[in-house]
Amino acid sequence: MQEPIIIAEIGCNHKGDMDIAHDMIKLLSVFRTFNKDARIDIVKFQKRTNKELLSPEEYNAPHPHPENSYGKTYGEHRDFLEFNLEQNMQLKKWCEEEGLIYSTSIWDLTAAKEIVSMNPKMIKVPSASNLNFPMLRYLRDCYSGEIHLSFGMTNKEEEKRIIDFFKEKNRVKDLVIYACTSGYPVPYENICLNEILRLRKEYGKDVKGIGFSGHHLGIAVDIAALALGATYFERHFTFDRTWKGTDHAASLIPHEMMKLACDLRHTAMALAYKEKDILDIEEIQRKKLKHIVTL
Repeated sequence: MQEPIIIAEIGCNHKGDMDIAHDMIKLLSVFRTFNKDARIDIVKFQKRTNKELLSPEEYNAPHPHPENSYGKTYGEHRDFLEFNLEQNMQLKKWCEEEGLIYSTSIWDLTAAKEIVSMNPKMIKVPSASNLNFPMLRYLRDCYSGEIHLSFGMTNKEEEKRIIDFFKEKNRVKDLVIYACTSGYPVPYENICLNEILRLRKEYGKDVKGIGFSGHHLGIAVDIAALALGATYFERHFTFDRTWKGTDHAASLIPHEMMKLACDLRHTAMALAYKEKDILDIEEIQRKKLKHIVTL
């Protein structure tokens, strides 16, 4: 079985503070020193151009949940959490220094152009932006790396339209698609893990891989996603679920992220057929314990 690729999404959980973001990167890199199977592969942030995404009315409206706001208006809140291009270049440098792959979710065309200029290995299209076709066209035609895309809040006709769009320029083999339910957090009955099976059946032969982007509580569900055929696993990461912000409640804290990485890799090792009828480890026990009684 393909070894799972594990993505820790910091997103905006850094609270707009570069020092916190740096500390998160450093801690994620340390996981592998405790256990090589606990390693994180990719660290992901978010990039938005708020005045491109929001109407003046939306920008100047109060945050719908004032207790989570970092500004007087929703626009000010989003601006407070936003890192500019130079800061993202620094984040990429820090990730590379720690042996991690940098990535970010891009929400609009301007953000896409900025991040493409950094030439990261992969760029993520979040569910909210997967029907922004001018942005998708720019990624498809002007960026040569992996394009990861979530299918939350997306109907089957829209999914097919997205896949066909990337097929037009033979870019579908660079596409990783994610089963996803958009909610923070998502109750278990709405996770719908069997969507992984459907995506594998419909698009598995076309795309580079199938992923699972989870916004649920705990890590047991991710193990089931692995057994169903997902190979990329994206979970939000935070230092403290009680911090102000909407994503923290659906995020993993450090020891949970470490356990997730270990459990996914150990389960991937276990998902195999016996290479021969009696394994070497069984031979010893067979000689010691096996009772063969003939008729």
